[in-house]
Amino acid sequence: MKDIKAIAQKAENELRKRGVDAAHIAVASRVTHEFNIANGEFSLFRTLFDDSLALTAFKDNKKGSVGINKLDDVSIENAVADCVKSAESGVADECYGIAPKQENKTFSNRAYEGDIDTFFARSKELLETIKANYPKIKLSDTVFSHVKVDKVYRNTNGTQADTHSGYYSVSLGFSGLDGEKTTSMNEASFSTLDLDTPFIEMSDIKKQLDDTVKQLDMRAFSGKIDDGIVMLSPACVAQFLGDILSNFVSGAVIRDKTSIWLDKLNKQVADHRLTVRFSTDDPRLVAPQKYTGDGFLAESYNLIENGVLKCFCLDLFNANKTGYERAKNTDTDVIIEGGTASYEDMIKGIKKGLIVGYFAGGQPGTNGDFSGVAKNSFYVEDGKILYPVNEVMINGNLASLLMNIKDISKEVVSDGDGVLPYISFGGVVISGK
Repeated sequence: MKDIKAIAQKAENELRKRGVDAAHIAVASRVTHEFNIANGEFSLFRTLFDDSLALTAFKDNKKGSVGINKLDDVSIENAVADCVKSAESGVADECYGIAPKQENKTFSNRAYEGDIDTFFARSKELLETIKANYPKIKLSDTVFSHVKVDKVYRNTNGTQADTHSGYYSVSLGFSGLDGEKTTSMNEASFSTLDLDTPFIEMSDIKKQLDDTVKQLDMRAFSGKIDDGIVMLSPACVAQFLGDILSNFVSGAVIRDKTSIWLDKLNKQVADHRLTVRFSTDDPRLVAPQKYTGDGFLAESYNLIENGVLKCFCLDLFNANKTGYERAKNTDTDVIIEGGTASYEDMIKGIKKGLIVGYFAGGQPGTNGDFSGVAKNSFYVEDGKILYPVNEVMINGNLASLLMNIKDISKEVVSDGDGVLPYISFGGVVISGK
């Protein structure tokens, strides 16, 4: 194993020799043990080795960044030279900077050294379960992997963080197949630190397989519903949340003053039942952020608390640029805890609407207007699921959705990168052919 601490120290020494004012250095060494599946059978086992070095330097209030995947001395020296050259040719901005000295820490987790034999047994068990219980499911592009990562972060203010982490990852690609009938390709994935639970019970794997089989009998939806209800799957909630972050609270839109939430700090932007938390310590997460890219010790925080916007998602540069508070971490490990309604009761509350598994649409407008196709979806009328639908258009406004939440499920899906419930929203236009 490479001495990544020594590599980080060498990179810092080289940067200091070239007269930088401040710098970040991040070195990572990753080992991946991977099982690949073809036609539902194990086809390949391989071990992958990946190294990386990321440098960011500041000189005369100018910034330069370089990333490489070779850690030999010559490559490091060339990367340092390129990084400094990039900074020297950059545009000066007094808002650049790095965190003051933080407490030096070492982080590790229980899956650092993988149990490959048990992992293989669990993977094999999942394939056998799908083959036995889901004969109409065709697997493709399926990968089981254990990832082991060693990282060192250090900066010129004297902060150093060491991370030794591991996790198991499952990524399934599949479709429904029944004679001449097929479905579109679906994906399901999760990561975990433990092998105690059969993989078929993890995340929402079973439900996604069940829904795919049902989608073999899709129908076209005709007509239009001007004030429909859409019930978003946890994966779809994550999609919409990503657009909300990008359009309303990201550094770019706050810096450019294009966010419609610019004057909404400490004001209601969502139903009071909604709290959106970015966590660094939730045990359901496999690899939450420990240090930010600016060199701060990462902390958990609520972006939205009981419907109230508490902060923007700003790194140090954008916080300095705008005068607003810096976010306490810069990752996307999101937690939305479950509500009080069951999944079944949420469906009963839908007069006319859709359960949406995935959304395919363009980038929403700066005002939050969105339009696109509801994929992997089911039509609901009078509280009953009637049939799976094909290519139904939905459109609405992201900000309006948050103020028009109907229910939040008590069931949540944890995939290792986040914890999310089903959420139903009113005021959505649903259009068929």
